[in-house]
Amino acid sequence: MKHIFLFLILIGQFSFAQNKTAKDSTKNNQQLEEVIVTANRGATKRCEIPVSVSKITPKTISETKPTSVHEVINKTSGVLMVNLGNEQHAMAIRQPISYSSYFLYLEDGLPIRPLGVFNHNALLEINQFSLNSIEVVKGPVSSIYGPEAIGGTINFITQNPTLEPTFKIGLQADQFGYKRMQVAGGATVGKFGFYLSGLTSDQKNSWLAASDYDKNNINLRLDYAISSKTKLIGTFMQGKYYSQMSGSVSEEIFKSRNYSSTTNFSYRRSDALRTSLRLNHNWNDNSESFITIFHRDNKLGQNPAYGIRWNPTASGTNNPNFAKGEINSNNFKSYGILGQHSQKFNFLHSNLIIGGLFDRSPNDYYSNQINLKANLNTGGQTVNNYQIIGETGLKLANYNAIIKNTAGYIQYSFNVIDKLKFTLGTRYDQMNLSYTNNVGTIASGNKNYSQLTSKIGANFNLTKNIAFYTNYAQGFAPPALSSIFRKKPNTGIATIPAEFYYNLEPAKFNNYEIGGFLNLFQNKLTVDYAIYYLQGKNELLSIRQIDGSTDYQSAGETSHKGIEFGVNYCPTQQWHFRVGGTTAEHKFIDFKVSDRPTDPVQRLDGFEMPQAPKWVSNSEVSYYPKWLPNLRTSIEWQYVSSYYQDQINSLKYEGYNFFNARIGYTYKGLEFYTNIMNLTDKLYAYNVSKGNNTTDKATYTVSAPRAFMFGIEYKFNLKK
Repeated sequence: MKHIFLFLILIGQFSFAQNKTAKDSTKNNQQLEEVIVTANRGATKRCEIPVSVSKITPKTISETKPTSVHEVINKTSGVLMVNLGNEQHAMAIRQPISYSSYFLYLEDGLPIRPLGVFNHNALLEINQFSLNSIEVVKGPVSSIYGPEAIGGTINFITQNPTLEPTFKIGLQADQFGYKRMQVAGGATVGKFGFYLSGLTSDQKNSWLAASDYDKNNINLRLDYAISSKTKLIGTFMQGKYYSQMSGSVSEEIFKSRNYSSTTNFSYRRSDALRTSLRLNHNWNDNSESFITIFHRDNKLGQNPAYGIRWNPTASGTNNPNFAKGEINSNNFKSYGILGQHSQKFNFLHSNLIIGGLFDRSPNDYYSNQINLKANLNTGGQTVNNYQIIGETGLKLANYNAIIKNTAGYIQYSFNVIDKLKFTLGTRYDQMNLSYTNNVGTIASGNKNYSQLTSKIGANFNLTKNIAFYTNYAQGFAPPALSSIFRKKPNTGIATIPAEFYYNLEPAKFNNYEIGGFLNLFQNKLTVDYAIYYLQGKNELLSIRQIDGSTDYQSAGETSHKGIEFGVNYCPTQQWHFRVGGTTAEHKFIDFKVSDRPTDPVQRLDGFEMPQAPKWVSNSEVSYYPKWLPNLRTSIEWQYVSSYYQDQINSLKYEGYNFFNARIGYTYKGLEFYTNIMNLTDKLYAYNVSKGNNTTDKATYTVSAPRAFMFGIEYKFNLKK
């Protein structure tokens, strides 16, 4: 971090000496918020996009001062990013709380991981201090982005080079041992511009046992204006992350608030690097193109607490004093190219977008089983702690693969009449997986998937302040490689040959949606809403077994339907009221879980899906007093209703609600702020789950107690 700091000071001094005065062409915030870049991979007015989309503005990010990105993402209506601790997370957008590959995460428009290597914790790689804005598209956009863009697509848009030299540095810390230093700056000198940002964070001896972690990130963007119509943009990101994994706790420990860990040896380690080089060219006012080459290098290793398998029932094949765990590593490199051309026509005021993608990603993975000693509590039904004995020599998974994704897409939008615009789009993906499976008898082979996804939508803009849209869109997600090459439970032992999940198929979705937005009282009141029905087939669901192991199936049908809404009201410049939320129902429609007649549950038809709250809401009141112009205050309320803990709907968790408070004051570029998270010190769990068996116990992912985050940030802008 100190090298970043010194570099920024030197560049800032040089930039100030060399930079000429230039006017900022940026318009007012309201107009900027009407422009979305994610939905069509290009700047488009919101009223011309037939999807539900939300934009988190620079002002919101700056005032939130997020320690973890979930603190700002959850301000989006219809979105619940579940905090699993130390920036780890799950997601719920038109889905139950999920760890599945039904969400696409982008950084400056590029997927941060290749298809088939989804990780629900991928956003821990994001540098919070590099963000300019965030765009969230809800529902499938596979016709533009391809696989995994189903429940939602989140695009993290980093800072552009500033016209004038700018610099900012900040420190923040809480009472539980968390601290972070962050620094950023940028400038434009003639045709060359840059923006550099970095952070380093550290946590030791926090409120939760075995929850130490550290994170270091740096983002760099370089722009070069070759001419008035041609620009070259280079980006670089590197992030390193290490965290202990304290794991979930029992109901008794949860209620006692004595959060000792059963797994002080578990960890997650991430090492990520992403680079890209993009060439933009505007041929004329109606025609523009870009081509991007990109590279990823990612290593993710872990000894996960969730991988521990323990059975309390003694038998000839099971000793409750011992358990099994795993150590795994998932590494990939990507080399790819993306190109797109946009052409406007006078005919029907239409616009044509044509694009293509090639992504080649070698992927290596292993998972080795380990033996654990289980030290039991009194009664022998729960574990006090585990100890590592050593590796068993059993490979749970071990493969080398090369993932290739070749795709082409086309989208055409046109106006039938002045106020009615139609959008048609389709994308074809060809996916090839060549592999060597090193478990059991070494086998090599190829798997091919192909998928055509389409959408049709319409926008009807009744007035400048009232607009409606409707769409039908398809989405799909191929199975994760770690699922395909995972050895099936109770195979590959003794005389039973190893079996794998080669028969898994892509999950497919159809989405039907209507929505709109309106501005009232001279834009003081804005309302947006969406009503959707999302039908899933061949969903990739994890079926928990009696010993806690996971079996995978891609079969059956589910439905997801709901209403999303957001309301913003600014009666004066001093007050801002925001209410956002969703009410939804997620059900199994046709889903068999067992062929064994002795199993108590054969089918889940008609059952509600687990971890699927019917109501989720995030609301906020902000106050900017005239009598103290540089002061800001806000109170935020997060509500999550009850949901079933298991697939057979036998037990519910009551849900939770809590408050956050934020206050900040700026004096001559120096900002002092305090974020009070969980203001009333509420006891709740971020997530609660249990297996279907009557002997299974619920596990709780505990929330943090009341935390006071104190921070200071200094900004300056050099102007001539």
